[in-house]
Amino acid sequence: DVPLSARFGRVKNTLKMGLVGLPNVGKSSLFNLLTQQSVAAENYPFCTIDPSEAKCPVPDQRFQYLVDLWKPPSVVPAVLSVWDIAGIIKGASEGAGLGNAFLSHIASVDGIFHVVRGFESDEVVHVDDSVDPIRDLETIVSELCLKDLGMLDAAINKETEAVRKEKGLGRKAEVPLSDAFTTTMEKVKALLESNTAVSCGTFTNVEIDIIKEKFELITTKPIIYCVNLSKRDYIRKRNKWLGKIGDWVKAHGGGVCIPFSVEFEEELWGLRDYPDQKKAFLDECTEEAAKVGLTGPQYKAKSILPRIIKTGYKSLNLINFLTAGEKEVKAWTVFKGAKAPQAAGVIHTDFERGFIKAEVAGFEDFKSLHGGLASMAKLKEAGKYRQEGKEYVVEDGDIILFQFNVTATKKK
Repeated sequence: DVPLSARFGRVKNTLKMGLVGLPNVGKSSLFNLLTQQSVAAENYPFCTIDPSEAKCPVPDQRFQYLVDLWKPPSVVPAVLSVWDIAGIIKGASEGAGLGNAFLSHIASVDGIFHVVRGFESDEVVHVDDSVDPIRDLETIVSELCLKDLGMLDAAINKETEAVRKEKGLGRKAEVPLSDAFTTTMEKVKALLESNTAVSCGTFTNVEIDIIKEKFELITTKPIIYCVNLSKRDYIRKRNKWLGKIGDWVKAHGGGVCIPFSVEFEEELWGLRDYPDQKKAFLDECTEEAAKVGLTGPQYKAKSILPRIIKTGYKSLNLINFLTAGEKEVKAWTVFKGAKAPQAAGVIHTDFERGFIKAEVAGFEDFKSLHGGLASMAKLKEAGKYRQEGKEYVVEDGDIILFQFNVTATKKK
């Protein structure tokens, strides 16, 4: 299940998500909650001028299971890198507000959390004076498409000059661009001029390679829509805009839409050191949901932040493998499809250079067979502790021990 937009992504382990939206929709507040640290989040447009970057621990029950079993002194979860990017306004692609700086910051991330405001409040001003998430979505997408059209024009000029130089043509001579480049350019231009993200388009592998190598577009990035609701609407799962936002997202290439509430999350976070009060707060919220007929485990009040982080991680086509021992349990991030030597290289370049083999146990096999022991002994007895070579494709949640030889000669 490779996300559609991952076709255009960088094959790297150090990918970043950016929080994007209009001013005062809750971006910096969500950032603070995700990273459990503070950046300026005053109620004032453009208070976030330089993007703040932070590492969000990725919730993973498999990782926690190994931590609880080994109880090592060092515990290192996988992380999702998130940037808080200052708010865009209409005209940003032409430099309005702090426009061009914002758009260049967006260009440097690999995926987007698009934060949309779905709550009414007299205390939090809206940059356009009224709450209308559909208008806001259109504003952001329009600005990103306009920026991409500018990038496309620059890429066409660059390609034209490269071909002119290669063929030794004069300044006035017509420059013949390749059919593949021209077809790709026309497809991309048609999408952008209709305010449609390029990631929604249908392209051949050759066209995808051209887009990745030559165009460097913003709208190829995966987008997760985070709709900021009031606490009451979040608990009751009701808001007049949710259906309309869902329809808009479906009509613009689809994607994951996650309702959340800064108001709810901040109140919950504020009770983190008071377990009794925290439980009472969640119980009260669950009861409020039950009053409107929302009963069952799926309606039990809880934080949505773990889902937001995990969805962002998955949208970038990232997985993790685990290493476990007495000294440390650690989750390592790799791109889905990475082979064993590439995964070894995430730990240390020597591991990849001198790779011999990977000793691998699937997490579910380990969980069902380890018999309470913090070791692989039982799995070895059951034949579930495998030795894999250079062609092995790492699976999400694999527990791996790499064997390597650091004296292996370096590739020339």
